Amino acid sequence: MSSLAVAPAHKKRSTYTWLFYLLPSIAIMLVFFIYPILLTFFYSFTNLALTGEAAKALKFIGIDNYVRMFQDPTVRISIWNTLVFLIGSAVIGQQVLGFLIALLMKHKNKMFRRVVGTIVLAGWVTPEIVCALCLYSFFGDEGTLNAIISFFGIPEVTWLFTVPMLTVIIANIWHGTAFSMLVFQAALDDVPTEIEEAAVVDGASKWQILFRITIPYIRETITTNMMLVTLQTLGVFGLIYAMTGGGPGTSTTTMPIFMYNQAFVNYQLGYGTAISLLLLLIGIVLSLFYIRSMKE
Repeated sequence: MSSLAVAPAHKKRSTYTWLFYLLPSIAIMLVFFIYPILLTFFYSFTNLALTGEAAKALKFIGIDNYVRMFQDPTVRISIWNTLVFLIGSAVIGQQVLGFLIALLMKHKNKMFRRVVGTIVLAGWVTPEIVCALCLYSFFGDEGTLNAIISFFGIPEVTWLFTVPMLTVIIANIWHGTAFSMLVFQAALDDVPTEIEEAAVVDGASKWQILFRITIPYIRETITTNMMLVTLQTLGVFGLIYAMTGGGPGTSTTTMPIFMYNQAFVNYQLGYGTAISLLLLLIGIVLSLFYIRSMKE
């Protein structure tokens, strides 16, 4: 009877112990995540600015920033540019290229994997601004690419003005593919070789093994990596800003670039925070889509 009476008290004390250990994490999340989001949400309904009359007196203006945002044609352009950049550099570029590199490295000797891995990792460990400067030098009017094509008698191209979106997509692929490669490399190494060998004995081709065994086996890894790469790519700013500044015109103005221009170039912080919440909403929707795909 006494043991039954002690059990609930012990269980309650154990719950409080776990809560005590979680308090630092909860405090950090509240201070550095929840509070900034709530503050950003509040400022998006104000006329907060760095200069002018709005900087002297903060006023609540309701949904004016959101009405202005959805009436601004540049917002639609930035959303479209963001989707193009996201699909080109993350969904197609980093995901597919990272998987192909990991697949080619499978069953190779350690020296081959070490050399190829080091070459691919060089772009990932390079700081974003350094990566942008390297690719700017490569695609510049007097850059490496024009020097190569002019050697073969091909007319030089102003890459950063003719195909600016393509240049920043390639730059981001080079910078971030190593992450996908490492994720897929670990996943492919866990695929049981017995299943593949049995499929070979049954007469399956390499393509059948790839699409009917390998890819279904690592499907959850593919979805998880896609979600992580997508969220990281949504927030890319320094790479694009250093290479093109969002131009020429608005051809490479993604949502982070447009948000920065409105908040810190035009000094309209209230409007900039409204744009940032739209970007956050897009990230949440895509995350929920990926999570749902993982469950299915």
